[in-house]
Amino acid sequence: MKTRTIAGALAAATAMTAAAAAQAGDCSVGISMFTLGAPYFAAQEAAAREAATAAGCEVRTADGQNDMIKQIGDIEDMVASGVNVLIVNPRDALGLVPAVDAATAQGVNVVAMDSALDASAHFITNVSASNEANGKLVGEWLAKQTGGKSIKIALLSGAQGNVVGQARRMGVLAGLVEAQLTNYGHAGYEIVGQGWGNWATEGGLTAMEDLLTAHPEIDVVLGENDSMVIGAREALKAANRLDGVLLVAAADGQKEAYEMIRKGEYGATGLNDPKALAELAVKIGVASLNGTQEPLTKFTFTEPAVVTKENVDKHYDAASLF
Repeated sequence: MKTRTIAGALAAATAMTAAAAAQAGDCSVGISMFTLGAPYFAAQEAAAREAATAAGCEVRTADGQNDMIKQIGDIEDMVASGVNVLIVNPRDALGLVPAVDAATAQGVNVVAMDSALDASAHFITNVSASNEANGKLVGEWLAKQTGGKSIKIALLSGAQGNVVGQARRMGVLAGLVEAQLTNYGHAGYEIVGQGWGNWATEGGLTAMEDLLTAHPEIDVVLGENDSMVIGAREALKAANRLDGVLLVAAADGQKEAYEMIRKGEYGATGLNDPKALAELAVKIGVASLNGTQEPLTKFTFTEPAVVTKENVDKHYDAASLF
């Protein structure tokens, strides 16, 4: 499947010149987030709101509170209010399809952001990091750090049925196995348990407490985002189990994680900048409204990277909201 990198898509989106911006007086942007319960999503919403305001658009935002039915209602309310650009971070890939299709049918320019919409839906593009590519790089790093030995992994997942979480964990595990085979001629790992942290620090802490009770012998904590791994670290610290456990996230690049990576207290994370995703999603949506956006494929990906102690300073921003 063809994809488009952030550099190419951003160049196309910024074709919204001053003349196009002047048209944005009739621009009304709705930002539908499935949750604001984790710092990543809060930063993403804030960046999208700021970008839409800077483009001269009126802005409406809504927090779906991790409830698909509420998010569907949020989208319907936004469309009824007259938004002509909709930025949606969906709770459920398939469950949001009817609401998105209805919005598009009414002339709304819909851009999905971060979490994936099913490709059968009618929308412009899905702006995200490549979970497969990021995960592969994180898995390769993990294989090298563990020297090819079979490892016991505690897996922290976001929400059941979330396709982003699935892609993130499978990307890491695929990269881990391939690198083990390539570098050591054999592969081995055991997932001793899977906890559900709902993408949040507190959820990661609680899930890790449960996993430690049932499976005290672990080598690696693998989370589908940084927030849950940061929470897991607190549980490990409280149980006096930090020593000998490698902390790894498939994605995000949360500021607190970067700070711990710099200190050697956290292994690695995949690069997934919420501000960059939000800004690009809004630019594409507004450019589409103004008729200046060239056609895009269903998926627009940022460049993948694994952030480690060796390169963290390149990505760390002390002023970041996330």
